[in-house]
Amino acid sequence: MRSPLPLCNGETSSPHFPSTVTLRKLKRFNSLILAFRLGGFTFSLASSVFMVTNSHGSDAPHWFNFDAFRFVFAANAIVALYSLFEMGVSVWEISTGATLFPEILQVWFDFGHDQVFAYLFLSADSAGTALGKTLKGSATCTTSNSFCVQSDISVAFGFAGFLFLGLSSLLSGFRVVCYIINGSRFHL
Repeated sequence: MRSPLPLCNGETSSPHFPSTVTLRKLKRFNSLILAFRLGGFTFSLASSVFMVTNSHGSDAPHWFNFDAFRFVFAANAIVALYSLFEMGVSVWEISTGATLFPEILQVWFDFGHDQVFAYLFLSADSAGTALGKTLKGSATCTTSNSFCVQSDISVAFGFAGFLFLGLSSLLSGFRVVCYIINGSRFHL
């Protein structure tokens, strides 16, 4: 057993031993973050796949001919990669009980990137929605309805991914606040 830890003024205190209830709560919180990240990854990957496969012949319109659809694809692909990385970080944290980076860096890294990618998601899917609405009034959607339907599905998956990333962002924001108040990423 380790000796008591020295404090700054020379006093000593015994080390903190978390209870099993606290450890279960932390594991459940980390599992919830992992579930939201898995949802964000799944929907952003599905949106990317739907958009990249949205070409039906040489005479049909192609997604890469429209700037907004290229933006939707790029944003969803970037968020899918980020979510895959963050899922790995979450699995690491659940299995080892420690963060991949130093705690203060990990807290701010997660929160900052969740915010940036959530706004990227929202702006890309909003642009895709506006273009989809414009195309519905043109001849593009009357001659190739499957193109417009598949584009709408891709954008809808992107909005679902944004929902999951937004929930992850709320939890990572909660961790930032806990770190500022308690000096630890957990409120317990």
